[in-house]
Amino acid sequence: MPTVVVPFRGENAKRRLEPVPAEARNTLAEAMLDDVLDACDAVGHEVRVARAGPQGEAVEAALRSVENGPVLVVNADLPCAKPRDLLTLLGALPEGGIALVEAEDGTTNALALAAPHLFAPLYGPGSAERFRGRAERLGVPSATARIPNLADDVDTLGDLERLDGRLGPHTSAVFEELRAGLTL
Repeated sequence: MPTVVVPFRGENAKRRLEPVPAEARNTLAEAMLDDVLDACDAVGHEVRVARAGPQGEAVEAALRSVENGPVLVVNADLPCAKPRDLLTLLGALPEGGIALVEAEDGTTNALALAAPHLFAPLYGPGSAERFRGRAERLGVPSATARIPNLADDVDTLGDLERLDGRLGPHTSAVFEELRAGLTL
């Protein structure tokens, strides 16, 4: 079973969900995290939430004490994630290498690493290509896994609406409250 790291910004998360008020955005971000953690808890022997600093630095810090792999890094804004999706990503991991799930915008939503030292803080626009390039520079194999529930992240209210019906139970409940106009 892998170690799983979930980077989570915490306060002021999901700013692109405006005009949703900050408190409701935070509640929604926590709900998405809870859905991701439910999936991770089912497959990981240890699950760590990386809350410190920027995403890449938080993941690096969380991985420092992980002695061996495999490791999954799963973003906290993937509320459709199910245990089978994480197992599929783990199954796509080439021996000694890296597997990733790329978002539609070219960013990286999830990683599988054969060993913690394969990680580098490469997040941001175009990060999927940078992770593949890192694997090439390190001389290890890489794979891009097409897993819809891990490719579909939530950045906007439109994303929530598009994913309605697939959202995990925590996110779905909060989204229903948002739609009903309740104060969260």
